[in-house]
Amino acid sequence: MVRLRRDKIFEIKLNKLDNFTREKVKKQIEKIIKNPEIGKSMRYARKGTRELYIKPFRLSYAYIKSEDKIILLDLYHKKRQ
Repeated sequence: MVRLRRDKIFEIKLNKLDNFTREKVKKQIEKIIKNPEIGKSMRYARKGTRELYIKPFRLSYAYIKSEDKIILLDLYHKKRQ
């Protein structure tokens, strides 16, 4: 069973969203739990993290395979990448 942890920054940004967008994010989190390697793997300074596109946001998370743990790191607008 995959363990899920939410970073404080992620929680703050999730609470600022409207209900429709928040539901889209929750559906994508369920997909991540089913298949943690679904997101695009990042390179360079962000190596070890993955990103999933939720129009118009990006959900950044880390999957630690050895511990079977997912850490939701950040949710940011695509233009602020």
